[in-house]
Amino acid sequence: MWTLQDAKNRFSSVVEAALAGRPQEVTRRGKAAVVVLSAEAYHRLVAEAAEHLSLPGARARAVDAAMTFVRARMNGEH
Repeated sequence: MWTLQDAKNRFSSVVEAALAGRPQEVTRRGKAAVVVLSAEAYHRLVAEAAEHLSLPGARARAVDAAMTFVRARMNGEH
């Protein structure tokens, strides 16, 4: 974890660590402020979030949950 001032002074090190797959947390006034991560990690997270939040994906998860509930009820589980 870096303070904002340290991150500014050693920005190359912050970037190198992020590129090596180690996201870098930066604090400001003692509180978590930002995370520096590689562009690859960022794009992967955005794609995963979009997939998770997509309507077809949400619908599929809802159907799975409903089917699990129905199967449990049919098997006498409450």
